[in-house]
Amino acid sequence: MKRGNVYRIYPDDEQKTLIEKHIGCARFIYNRFLCIKKTFYDKFRINISLLELDKYLPMLKEIYPWLKEVNSQSLQEARKNLHDAYSRFFKGQNGFPQRKRKKDNNKSFQIPQRYRLNLTTSQLFLPGIGWMKIKMHRDLFSPEFFENLIETSKVNGEVIVEKDRNAEFLRTATVRRTPTGKYYISILTEDREEYPETQGYSEDSTVGVDLGIKDFAILSTGEKIENPKFLKKSLNRLKTLQRRVSRKQKGSRNRKKAVYQLAKLHEKISNQRHDFQHKESNTLLSENQAIAVESLNIQGMQKNHKLAQAISDSGWGSFVSKLEYKAKRLGKTVIRIGMWEPSTKTCNVCGYHNKDITLDVREWECPECKTKHDRDINAAINIKKFALAT
Repeated sequence: MKRGNVYRIYPDDEQKTLIEKHIGCARFIYNRFLCIKKTFYDKFRINISLLELDKYLPMLKEIYPWLKEVNSQSLQEARKNLHDAYSRFFKGQNGFPQRKRKKDNNKSFQIPQRYRLNLTTSQLFLPGIGWMKIKMHRDLFSPEFFENLIETSKVNGEVIVEKDRNAEFLRTATVRRTPTGKYYISILTEDREEYPETQGYSEDSTVGVDLGIKDFAILSTGEKIENPKFLKKSLNRLKTLQRRVSRKQKGSRNRKKAVYQLAKLHEKISNQRHDFQHKESNTLLSENQAIAVESLNIQGMQKNHKLAQAISDSGWGSFVSKLEYKAKRLGKTVIRIGMWEPSTKTCNVCGYHNKDITLDVREWECPECKTKHDRDINAAINIKKFALAT
């Protein structure tokens, strides 16, 4: 089972400069190889393969000598990322690969080899950058796995784990910088554990979940999870900080301070949302064997400018993704039903289809069986029914 472990790192000023060089060079290689692939295809209808792209990397290093100042493995990983982006595009998973910009918030590079961990002093060694402090708040492996399978070396009584000696268990490491200037490293590990077999589920152990705006989630049991609306609560403060940024002179130190304060608030909102979703997803999976959700065209729904901000604040897609990967690790099931299933307009008692329900109708009475329905609870019950029927 593969698992990503994220830790915060604390490089000094010189190491920060080197990290920024790696980020910039990885972005440059990605964009340049993207340009090469597009040019060959547009003009000659030739698809440049992954191996053929390797031939251009030494040439680029001769043309741009500053590429030699960074770890060559990180540049090769940028090329692999472009290849993966094309693969996902042809599989219909993502859109066509786009150029990476300096203004993008996703600033990262990958290190596939030669990194080391000093477990005694909590330090990390990155090739081409050096040793730096790392906050190991969580163990990479269980104590039994570490003792039996991980090879370590001792230098001056300090326990060091090298990636190259444990390549089967330690995979690629990704260094990332946030807009607020914090640095993190994500270490991908393989612990040889198989995903558990999917557990059986019944009607009693299945819950239907209808995601909403007024309430974050409505369960088929009648329970409603309140929507914390972190973005909405911080909107006035965000507007104030954004105005401060726009009033500052570009390139000035005061503008940089204002941008930092704005980024810090955005990061806080994001952290609050992820923390809330992790807690709620853990609760749902611990109490049920199967969870039924509705597939939603979130991008299409966000085209409605009256609801776009509220939908983005809810983070439905992120929540369902958390449910799916956690359910896989626990041997539980997440069932998706189609977005066109009439879960809201169907009476869960007699099956009557009410075509007259609009978005503003929160409660309605079935004209056939006279059952009074809460719009969202009825939808959650129907989602559960449709999921079990499949």
